[in-house]
Amino acid sequence: MEQMIPLTIDGVKVEVPAGTTVLEAARKANVNIPTLCYLKDINETGNCRLCVVDTGARTLQAACVLPVTPNMVVKTNTPAVRAARKLNLELILSNHDKKCLSCPRSQNCELQKLCLDLGVENGDRFAGAQNEYPLDLSSTSIVRDNNKCILCRRCVGACKNQKVGVIGAMMRGFKTAIASPWDKDLASMACINCGQCIAVCPVGALTEKDETKEVWDVLADPTKHVVVQPAPAVRAALGEEFGFEMGTSVTGKMVSAMKRLGFDKVFDTDFAADLTIMEEGYELIDRVKNGGVLPMITSCSPGWIKFCEHYYPEFIPNLSSCKSPHEMAGAMIKTYYAEKAGVDPKDIVVVSVMPCTAKKFEAKRPELGHDGLADVDMVITTRELARMIKEAGIDFANLPEENFDKLMGESTGAAVIFGVTGGVMEAALRTAYEVLTGEELKDVNFHAVRGMEGIKEATVKVGDLDVNVAVCSSTGKAAELLDSIKNGEKTYHFIEVMGCPGGCVNGGGQPIVTAQVRNWVDIRAERAKALYSEDESKTLRKSHENPEIKAIYADFLGEPNSHKAHELLHTTYAKRELYK
Repeated sequence: MEQMIPLTIDGVKVEVPAGTTVLEAARKANVNIPTLCYLKDINETGNCRLCVVDTGARTLQAACVLPVTPNMVVKTNTPAVRAARKLNLELILSNHDKKCLSCPRSQNCELQKLCLDLGVENGDRFAGAQNEYPLDLSSTSIVRDNNKCILCRRCVGACKNQKVGVIGAMMRGFKTAIASPWDKDLASMACINCGQCIAVCPVGALTEKDETKEVWDVLADPTKHVVVQPAPAVRAALGEEFGFEMGTSVTGKMVSAMKRLGFDKVFDTDFAADLTIMEEGYELIDRVKNGGVLPMITSCSPGWIKFCEHYYPEFIPNLSSCKSPHEMAGAMIKTYYAEKAGVDPKDIVVVSVMPCTAKKFEAKRPELGHDGLADVDMVITTRELARMIKEAGIDFANLPEENFDKLMGESTGAAVIFGVTGGVMEAALRTAYEVLTGEELKDVNFHAVRGMEGIKEATVKVGDLDVNVAVCSSTGKAAELLDSIKNGEKTYHFIEVMGCPGGCVNGGGQPIVTAQVRNWVDIRAERAKALYSEDESKTLRKSHENPEIKAIYADFLGEPNSHKAHELLHTTYAKRELYK
């Protein structure tokens, strides 16, 4: 039986399991202890000292790293505690660039909120010398502004959690800074552009590289035919930027907003997710039947692909040759759609709305294009789309529900679950089962590959074949699984890897969720509910049943994995060095 520890917090008696911290115990007593550096399971170091409490010890203690003890008496709101928190906050502010009005995180900044909550008005009490750093604009995805950094180290923890670790604390004392080895810029390191550092940063020290100006410019250019496509996970999180409850799908309103922004066509990346399943599913079947390289590993996540190129190049032959869904969509827009619509591909601008900052890097890959044209011209994140909608004065909450444009706007339930870990695997299995067996799959729900565990394994019976599959969530967990394969401990046919923990719903370009929420709510699971709900509501739930997918093969591509399909929808990858 689990040992329970009794203690008192601000006069409230509670019992919690042994090993619980005072911070966690306070939640049970409905007492909110402020935090700044603390990030559950990622950064539990007690750096900022804003969570200090009085336990009767000689000094105040950091609640985030202090285990409870029997009959402990904790006071969280004494004059000494409040004064210490305020002092620590003022010290943090003394070396912080306080240009709040122009900061992308204004009104969603944890430091800003703490100043309001604790009554810190201007942060000039310890005014003096400040460190000055140049902006790091080298990355295609991430902007680093160390002038706003508060040395909480949450980004460092997130990067280590991804088994990347290209940033860390350098120097000592007042000169301490979060930087890369040899003080190199991010583009010179093996950064995978996943943006998990942005997602956990409490301030504006890390942001996505904004491309909204470029999008506004092409929307205003009458010579350009601008096509937009949103990824599955965008609809599961965009509503949070406009006051909707987490886990609310806003597909119809999102489409309506995009049309009001002035895009000429609003297609759905979900269509291309169905297309990906056709290409990837048939590629897997061919490898299984004809002795191809196994396990085959999905190639939808650009953060994971770059991680593989840098850290596990020996597995490049295992990668599916399929482009990611939005790149497939871009290729089809500039060929199939251009032909149908009678538009010169050179005049088409494809804008992808992604939950992922790594997609910005992916769109710049020279190998992802055709006839001298990139498949995708611009990538904006869910956050950037929200900013455009707000800037345009669109009343998002009261928009009518509208549908995607036809030709590349139809999708199945299999496509929408691409946005959550296990979704690509489940979608592939739905189609592979029917293709291999010739029989109808009665129950399309593969619960064995669902859930937020870092690694999930299953054996799926497909006709006479036992298909061993695995699903990885985060590159950190992918590294664990690949090591087990290298060591001969595991054997699989098919592996899904998503670069971000929980999949695209928790991508680096999604709405920022503060640690005060992130520490206690599984945002991955909450957002996933929106996608699984949309999947359940679909009449068609298998990619090969999509009528627009059938049409594109009949009218244009021929058949899955055809020569034309390989020319437009497949690519290659190569080893990358760890640093320049």
